[in-house]
Amino acid sequence: MNHTVDTPTFLPSSNPRVPKAEQPFRHCMPMQIRFTDIDMMGHLNNNVYLTFMDLAKIDYFTTLRPGEVDMNNLNMVVVHIDVDFYHPTFFGQEVDVWTTVTSVGHRSLHMEQRVVDRHSGETKCIGRVVMAGFDRHTNTSLPIADEWVEALQRYELRPFPRR
Repeated sequence: MNHTVDTPTFLPSSNPRVPKAEQPFRHCMPMQIRFTDIDMMGHLNNNVYLTFMDLAKIDYFTTLRPGEVDMNNLNMVVVHIDVDFYHPTFFGQEVDVWTTVTSVGHRSLHMEQRVVDRHSGETKCIGRVVMAGFDRHTNTSLPIADEWVEALQRYELRPFPRR
């Protein structure tokens, strides 16, 4: 299933606490909330947000390079994640995870992901992820391959000058 929107969007929010996106989003993946995802407070457990973002991140990469991504040899690992929560999510709400790459360095890339209510557009949380190039056979860092940068530029419709 293709989760790419034709027109990149900045996902505006009516909540003044939600920061404006610095880059537009093209990748949107719908999520299904299960009863077991709900915590004792009656809302989506914060660990589930991370699971949703992880699923969307993998889908983003396979959308970016269809037929070329081998999940057993991705050559990138997550080295940092932080999440800011803005609104709780409850059972029965429909949410999407929007994903974009915000910048690319020599050995890492930065992503932003937003969990958004599909109907109201309300931003539930914002996650920021740093992924680093990594060779799992030698346990050493790797540069982000030029093929990835080129695929990012084609998909995101913007340049990614290396920082």
